[in-house]
Amino acid sequence: MAMRDTDVEIRGDSLAKMRILLGVSGGIAAVDTVRLARELRRHGAIVSVMMTHSAQKIISPLAIEWATQSPVITDWESDLTALEQVDGILIAPTTRDLMASYLHGLQHGPILMALSAARTRDCPVMMIPSMHADLANDPVTSEIVDEVRHKGIEVYWGKEEEGKRKTPPHEEIVARFANYVNSRKTHRKSVVITLGATRSPIDDIRFIQNTSSGSTGFAIADDLFRHGHDVTCVKGITSVVTPNWLPLIIPADSPEEMLNELFALTNDNIEAWVHSAAVLDYVVENSAEGKLASQQGPLDVKLIESPKHILALTQKCQGSVRIGFKLETGIKQKELVRRALAQIEHANMTAVVANRLEDLDDSSKPRAYLVDRTGSDFMLQTIDDMCTAVRILIERGN
Repeated sequence: MAMRDTDVEIRGDSLAKMRILLGVSGGIAAVDTVRLARELRRHGAIVSVMMTHSAQKIISPLAIEWATQSPVITDWESDLTALEQVDGILIAPTTRDLMASYLHGLQHGPILMALSAARTRDCPVMMIPSMHADLANDPVTSEIVDEVRHKGIEVYWGKEEEGKRKTPPHEEIVARFANYVNSRKTHRKSVVITLGATRSPIDDIRFIQNTSSGSTGFAIADDLFRHGHDVTCVKGITSVVTPNWLPLIIPADSPEEMLNELFALTNDNIEAWVHSAAVLDYVVENSAEGKLASQQGPLDVKLIESPKHILALTQKCQGSVRIGFKLETGIKQKELVRRALAQIEHANMTAVVANRLEDLDDSSKPRAYLVDRTGSDFMLQTIDDMCTAVRILIERGN
């Protein structure tokens, strides 16, 4: 069936079936509301919108109704059931006037009424301020924002550009909002994810490195973050854009650096470990200082075995969910599953995501197989299936 122009492509389920109230106050950033509303829908949200009178001067309620496929509330109505039937409220953009009015209990419109109702119901609220830099840097504004945060509302500022504190991109707003709403779930976990490739230097210029873009690890990290989990990424060499909303990314280019960072993190209360990084099995024994001269004939580089991270961490990660990744080539599925199970038993893993190199660029083949401790294997057809499977394992616990 062909998509209508009002339809959106579903890209995630972090806000699935959630009733989200999007409040739009005055400010030129209101022109981005159509994109923001559609991005909320792409992640499963059922969006209703309230607009202040000043916002309506900037963007038409008709455009917002098209973006949400829902009537827009622009003034007082006899039936404001939207005040009660919401799972989260996002005010974007937010003006200083609206924040100050909220603090003083003023009720000049349905948005302020919704915020008052949310306060009594402990409904999660996020505000995205947008204003000129001079106004944003006014000490009075800082006092207002601090007091709003003290009331339990999440306030997130965008970067200062062209003399203005602009709203962040709509993708970032929705990612942070989803994390905030979902972080109240009881099954929220602290998770460490390794991702990307690692390298070992031959000299100060050359190195050996395995192949990994980091896209799989970032996809898993993004999915877990949007579902409310506390995510730390230990990142090797990557070639894809890093989602700037992920809260903590620790760079570690070599296998040794990555393992040292992981050992340090074992001192924290980490409940799940996802080892998706492509860690070198062999590293250069003695790297040279400076640059080795070229055109000097054959170059012999001695490689030595590098410690297996999942084995080195076994004793320090007992009781945690531990998910490994295994890439093979030239073997049948049955042998792939057997090798994954052997890794689980050898390193005391919870599960292993196993795939074959030759399948990665073939959309007709499964993206991977999830193998658990019992030896059962589950086909993961897409990267979304993989993210969901990893998240379910983590939320279920060890």
